[in-house]
Amino acid sequence: MKELELKYGCNPNQKPSRIYMQDGSDLPIEVLCGRPGYINFLDAFNGWLLVSEMKKATGLPAATSFKHVSPAGAAVGLPLSETLAKIYWVDDLGELSPLACAYARARGADRMSSFGDFIALSDVCDVDTARLIKREVSDGVIAPGYEPEALELLKQKKKGNYNVIQIDPAYEPAPLEHKEVFGITFEQGRNELKIDDEFFAKVVTENKDIPENAKRDLAISMITLKYTQSNSVCYVKDGQAIGIGAGQQSRIHCTRLAGQKADNWWLRQAPQVLGLQFKDGIGRADRDNAIDLYIGEEYMDVLADGVWENTFKVKPDVFTREEKRAWLDKMTDVSLGSDAFFPFGDNIERARKSGVKYVAQPGGSVRDDNVIEACNKHGMAMAFTGLRLFHH
Repeated sequence: MKELELKYGCNPNQKPSRIYMQDGSDLPIEVLCGRPGYINFLDAFNGWLLVSEMKKATGLPAATSFKHVSPAGAAVGLPLSETLAKIYWVDDLGELSPLACAYARARGADRMSSFGDFIALSDVCDVDTARLIKREVSDGVIAPGYEPEALELLKQKKKGNYNVIQIDPAYEPAPLEHKEVFGITFEQGRNELKIDDEFFAKVVTENKDIPENAKRDLAISMITLKYTQSNSVCYVKDGQAIGIGAGQQSRIHCTRLAGQKADNWWLRQAPQVLGLQFKDGIGRADRDNAIDLYIGEEYMDVLADGVWENTFKVKPDVFTREEKRAWLDKMTDVSLGSDAFFPFGDNIERARKSGVKYVAQPGGSVRDDNVIEACNKHGMAMAFTGLRLFHH
């Protein structure tokens, strides 16, 4: 297939629209179901790059959940604990394959942002992963292949209109990439930077100890940032992104946004949340929204409005600010990556509140000493990578 005509571009008024190869060769993809759109393909291709690189870096199956050309979640296929299976709403599916675990983690870290996502999988989509995808609200999936039964399950979504894309894993793009804005063509070399252990060799803090699992998590963080709209910060724990802040004009706002998402991920595992009793028939998305309200500061307003009566079997006790802080203090050994340098130590102070112990960032700020001092004060280990990872 030389080109694929799309319904429209970013918006319905932007016509005509198509994807094609500049050199006239065949596209490296095949649409097996549905009719993906312009933004679907942007999410699909960026997501495929992310999971491909994450698989190479870790040796584990990888998955990502993309929304608006930035990942809402990304993870590798480590087994799920009982608690994670419960908060990701997959505890009824039994033991999952490594690829399905990767997507459960990628989808589950920030379920509200992942609602209506585009999925990318590093490996052939198996039945376990397809069963999980089939019951979530999603726009489509890209993978290097699909088991026959998995493909049939996916084709049942959206009355047969679910977007399923198969990509040739052997496809290698040209070393130069082009982008057109306002009729002017931009050209640059592709960002082929490979992130491995050596990427974190320059540790500038008093604490020099970055164990192997933390290096893995820092690699996941930095690979995720390569495909996240700048400015961006990513918190990672146990092989999955737990908080991604994307597209903020200020670094501290990015750190706060990602930190709040990481906090919410951890708060969902608190006994107060695990003990919530939902009424029968309440869907997963409605449960996600209810939990988000319950752990938020506005819960008292929700109680006053009586909304709880429509959601819970039993009126939940207030999850107090003090109780939440006490639970958050139990979150430890989190890794944090930033796509550009931290200009002030306030980013480190905010990261500490979300259990961050390991940090990777380019360095190069005139206030590097202030940032290093903040890390030393809290016993953190920080590596300077020397390389920015801006993505636009």
